[in-house]
Amino acid sequence: MNVLGRSICQGVVQNSTKLHHNPIRFASILTRHPLGASTGLADDSRGLIFRQLFDYKSFTYTYLLGCSTSTEAILIDPVYEQAERDLKLAQELGLNLVFGINTHVHADHVTSTGRLKEMIGSSFRSVLSLGSGAEADLHICEGDVIKFGDHELETMETPGHTNGCLTFVLHKHSLAMTGDTMLIRGCGRTDFQQGSSESLYDSIHNKIFALPNHYHLYPGHDYRGFTKSMVGEEKKLNPRLALSKEDFIQFMKELNLAYPKLMDIAVPANIACGRVTQESIMGEEEIFHRIR
Repeated sequence: MNVLGRSICQGVVQNSTKLHHNPIRFASILTRHPLGASTGLADDSRGLIFRQLFDYKSFTYTYLLGCSTSTEAILIDPVYEQAERDLKLAQELGLNLVFGINTHVHADHVTSTGRLKEMIGSSFRSVLSLGSGAEADLHICEGDVIKFGDHELETMETPGHTNGCLTFVLHKHSLAMTGDTMLIRGCGRTDFQQGSSESLYDSIHNKIFALPNHYHLYPGHDYRGFTKSMVGEEKKLNPRLALSKEDFIQFMKELNLAYPKLMDIAVPANIACGRVTQESIMGEEEIFHRIR
């Protein structure tokens, strides 16, 4: 694999072109191709653990990836209200959570990275795209690779839903976690947070659809009960993405989706690493009343 940017491993972050990043110790992260299972235990002889978790309020998928040998683990897109569940599951599996990674700054839920930092302590760090402009302990970019032994988690910048969206790819295990960029038979909206239908179309067609057809895709949300798809499947069956770019842009303009009810709370909180401060909810009492 042609690895661009930094190589992030158990030791030091090395990147001669991004000297503004401070060296840190990164987790040993291990995951696997789930062999057709969409949820549940996915261990194999190489010590790989994979869980797909769901938040019913926001229809968000959270992914727990862990190494049974080193016991280090990460969460991708953790939800504030599910912090206890996620931490308990990791502990039950004998895993130590060391990183919480967000695919982007979410508008429909508050991340639990800040809360988990309080619960776990300084051994747990938050990770987010440099392009997001939001607070995190570590900012990552296109081509950054998280190494864990012989395995690598590659970072792809896939903007469009927001300007800071990321997709994470495990080439050795033929899977990708696409966040809100790529949904099953759909895609993320593009009408706020520096969204761009043109950029989203390019991100999917030029990056996600450039992956081999057999790669499994795990989305950030689902609203119809699906859990995963495949690259080749979405190329054939995703109605939005079968459109030309011009027709796709027009289609996205005409969606007229409802305003996310938590957006005015979630976005400022997530910019601040999941801290729901008084400032972030000032003047939003009516939203709290609606969602309770």
